[in-house]
Amino acid sequence: MNVLLKSATIVDSKSDYHNETVDILIENGTITNISKTIKNKNNYKEISLDNLHVSQGWFDSSVSFGEPGYEERETIANGLKTAAHSGFTNVIVNTNTNPVIDSYADISFLKSKSQGHAVNLHPLGALTKNSQGEALAELYDMTTAGAIGFYDYQKPISDPNLMKIALQYASNFGGLVFAFPQESKISRDGVMNEHITSTTLGLNGNPALAEELQIARDLFLLEYTGGKLHIPTISTAKSVALIRDAKKKKLDVSCSVAIHNIVLTDSVLESFDTRYKVLPPLRTETDTLALIEGLKDGTIDMVTSDHNPIDVEHKKIEFDYAAYGTIGLESAFGALQSVFTTKKSIDLLTKGSERFGIETAPIQVGNKANITLFNPTTVYTFSKDDMLSTSKNAIFENYKLKGKTYGIISNNKLVLN
Repeated sequence: MNVLLKSATIVDSKSDYHNETVDILIENGTITNISKTIKNKNNYKEISLDNLHVSQGWFDSSVSFGEPGYEERETIANGLKTAAHSGFTNVIVNTNTNPVIDSYADISFLKSKSQGHAVNLHPLGALTKNSQGEALAELYDMTTAGAIGFYDYQKPISDPNLMKIALQYASNFGGLVFAFPQESKISRDGVMNEHITSTTLGLNGNPALAEELQIARDLFLLEYTGGKLHIPTISTAKSVALIRDAKKKKLDVSCSVAIHNIVLTDSVLESFDTRYKVLPPLRTETDTLALIEGLKDGTIDMVTSDHNPIDVEHKKIEFDYAAYGTIGLESAFGALQSVFTTKKSIDLLTKGSERFGIETAPIQVGNKANITLFNPTTVYTFSKDDMLSTSKNAIFENYKLKGKTYGIISNNKLVLN
């Protein structure tokens, strides 16, 4: 793949050309020249787009596709296509499939299905067999097949001894254990944040305490075992404080936050619209402000779209019975820019991959091109026309967003919208 990018503003603090507007020549997937002006001597494909900006390829640490088992929600092929058109070059894929991804063969299946795509798929393996929380899955075998961590997606491990053993065992080969932050005996059948809005609406509440108790327990276990822990999608102010203190103790812990949890609060549920039903639930303004501060000071290591396509039969029903989840790849950039500057938004979209051993490369001559192309100033109303996922359960539908992607260059492939 040979291409010449014209008048591209580089947003990459690790590049020598950060904040400069330049031409970028890419030959056979490698950056061979960066200069103010490059003549197209070989008549390569030339890309000249309005207000073109480029950065290192974006990374998402929590993406769900339906395949295998729920192809009506999303296939791997369409999921990776959606990720590419949304600006992502690396995605970590969750285990919430049927069957659950919990064996060497399952990991190999995902890896083989993702071959030949511009986007790199990095599979997680289930932490416990069939994600039932009773016995550890074959963690080491899945690692040798290519699993980069172990997670029972949105299912907390209720048995503290099992979590202790998981941390101890995985530490033998540097495995990263995920721990969903929810104490189920506290959250019970809560469907939204327990607060004033839940009382007003008469909906069962899921209190912040359920998340914070689980995080406190898991951090104690981490301190005891000395393992590696990742806490996905935290949502409360006290959770940020707990993890901040753990990092001061030099515990090997990282965490993420879903983009919708830093943009929206539980007040939007007054409409009973099930697209706002997510897990963890949308919290209060106090929580969103603390989460934003946690991203600013580095307590929270990364953002995620927590992209989770749900078919209409399981989403467009009574609120109590609707499935949790929203699609988020397509709206991630525009939603982030409602909170942060372009520079900070790009910083957050390119952070976190090192935690999982995923290599990145700055936009420099001699490096493989792993690049996202975007326009940071485009303002538009996010609608079904912008949704590439098979499922259309978008939490940001009808919201005004700022910033649109043009596509990616990755794996010697060009994907343009």
